[in-house]
Amino acid sequence: MQDYETARRDWNWDTFRSWLDYLPGQKLNIAYEAVDRHVLHGRGNKEALRWFGKSGERKSYTYADLKRETDRFARMLTDRGFGPRTRVYSLLGRVPELYIAALGTLKAGAVFCPLYSAFGPEPVRSRMAIGKAEVLLAGPRDYAKKVAPARGSLPNLKMVLLTPSGTAPAPDTVDLAEVLANTPAQFECAQTDPQDMALLHFTSGTTGTPKGAVHVHEAVIAHNATGRIALDLHEDDIYWCTADPGWVTGTSYGIIAPLCAGATMIVEEAEFDAERWYALLEREKVTVWYTAPTAIRLLMRAGADLPKQYDLSRLRFLASVGEPLNAEAVTWSAKVFGTPFHDNWWQTETGGIMIANYAAMDVKPGSMGKPLPAVDAAIVEIDNGGIIIIDEPNIPGQLALRAGWPSMFRTYLDEQQRYDKTFRKGWYLTGDLAMRDEDGYFWFVGRADDVIKSAGHLIGPFEVESALVEHIAVAEAAVIGIPDERAGEIVKAFVTLHHGFEPTDELRKDLLGHARKKLGSAIAPRQIEIADDLPRTRSGKIMRRLLKAREIGLPEGDISTLETPT
Repeated sequence: MQDYETARRDWNWDTFRSWLDYLPGQKLNIAYEAVDRHVLHGRGNKEALRWFGKSGERKSYTYADLKRETDRFARMLTDRGFGPRTRVYSLLGRVPELYIAALGTLKAGAVFCPLYSAFGPEPVRSRMAIGKAEVLLAGPRDYAKKVAPARGSLPNLKMVLLTPSGTAPAPDTVDLAEVLANTPAQFECAQTDPQDMALLHFTSGTTGTPKGAVHVHEAVIAHNATGRIALDLHEDDIYWCTADPGWVTGTSYGIIAPLCAGATMIVEEAEFDAERWYALLEREKVTVWYTAPTAIRLLMRAGADLPKQYDLSRLRFLASVGEPLNAEAVTWSAKVFGTPFHDNWWQTETGGIMIANYAAMDVKPGSMGKPLPAVDAAIVEIDNGGIIIIDEPNIPGQLALRAGWPSMFRTYLDEQQRYDKTFRKGWYLTGDLAMRDEDGYFWFVGRADDVIKSAGHLIGPFEVESALVEHIAVAEAAVIGIPDERAGEIVKAFVTLHHGFEPTDELRKDLLGHARKKLGSAIAPRQIEIADDLPRTRSGKIMRRLLKAREIGLPEGDISTLETPT
C-alpha cells in the first residue's frame, strides 16, 4: 500500500477477493490459497517454513513439501472417515506436525481448533467438550496428563494422534508418524464453500464458560489482505511471528497470512529468551517481525546494549498485537532497531487485523492506527437499544465495526443468543472503549468493563498505565478502580519494577508524584502497590479484572487462560 487515503478510496473487499485464486465454481479453501496455488504457479521450490527446535534441531519445508505433507494428512483423515466438518483439535506446541495438521485439516474440509499446549486439564477438557472434539493431536505426556483421565467424558472423541513417537503407544491412541508413513500423499483439496466452517477459536470472557468463535474459509480473504497491507508482507520476506499457534494470532498470522503471501516463515519452538531472539533475528536475516507488547517490554528490560551486539539491519517492518503498546515502547524500538513497532488492533472475533499503523503512514506512538481499507470503524454511544455515532474527535466511546467483513466470526458455537448481543443495528460492538483523533487515528481507552468512574471522570486504565511505565523504575503497570464512598471509585495501580530497583516507600511516593505530574490529580492513582508479578493470560495480556476481583473480594470468573508458574 503506497498511500492510505488512495487505498481507502479505491479498495474494497472485492479488490481483496481478486488477490486470491479460488477453486472452480467460486469455491474457497484456506489451505489451497496458502499452499497449493503457489505450487501450481511454479513456486513449489520456494522455502515456506523454517523450523528451529528447542535443542538446536532445524527443519526446512518448501511449498511443494508442505503440499505433499498436507495432502498426506488430509488423506489420512478421510481414509479413516473423518471428512468435512470433523472437529480436529491440537494440543501441540510449535512443532512442524502442528502446521502440517492445521493445513491438512482445512484441506480435508474439516474444522481446526488449536489449543494452547500449556493449558491445564480442565481448560482442555472444557473446550473439547464444548466443541465436540472428534480428533486430537497431542504429545504423549500432554495426552496422559490432560486428556486420558477425562476421555470418558468426551464421547465424540474418536481418534487421538500422538507425536513424537513413544516406545509404546498409549491405549486407544494412534502413532501419527506411523499412520502418515502408510498414507499416500495424494489428495484433491476439498471444494469448500466460502461460508463453510474452517476454524474454531476459544476466547474467555469475564464471566461464563469459554466462547467458541466460529470462522469460515472466507476469512482467508482478510488474512491475505491484512498480511500484505498491515504487515507489509512480500514474497521475498523472512517473517517471524512469535505468537503460539494455540492463539488466534498464531493461526491467522503465524500460519495463514505469511503462506498466502508466499513468504518464508520462521518458527522457533523455544520460549522467550532475549539473547536467543536477537541471535535468531540476525542469523535468519528476518525482515518482518510480529510480536506482543509483553515480549517487547521484556526486551526493554534486557537493556538497549544487548541488541547492539547483533546485526539487525535486515529488519524493515516491526508490528505488535495482543494488548495496547505503550508509546514508550514505540519510541524505544525506533531508537534501538531504527524503525518503530507498528501497533495494530483486532480480536479473536474479528479474525484478522482491523485497525493498524501501516508502513505507508506515520506512526503515532501509543495509537492503534487507522482502519483497514474496506473496514468501517466508528466510536459509538449505546442508546436505548440503538447506537449514536460520535463524530466529534477525542471523545471516548465504544469501538464498533460495521458488520460484514470476511473474517468476522459467524457465531459463538451453540450460543447464538450470546453472539446476537454483540451486534446492534448492523454494527459489531467490540467491548473496547476508544477515541478517534482529528487525524483519524484511533486510541485505545480500555475494555468497557475496565473503565474507572471516579468523581464524575471516566478514566481509561491504559492512559494511567502508560504514564507509569514512563518512570525509569517501572517495568509494567496495571490499573483498576476500587470502591470509594466519596468518589464512587478511585484509581489503584499495581506496578512491577525493573531489575535494580527496590520496592521502598520512597519509591512509591515518587511514583505517586510522577503520576500526578503527568496526569493531574483527577486521573492519577491514589494508591500504588508494588508487586513481584502481575496476573496475565498465557498469551501475555494482563488480567485487570482478576486484580480487581481479588482486591475487592469478587468471584474470579473464568481463569482457565491464567498463566501459572511451572
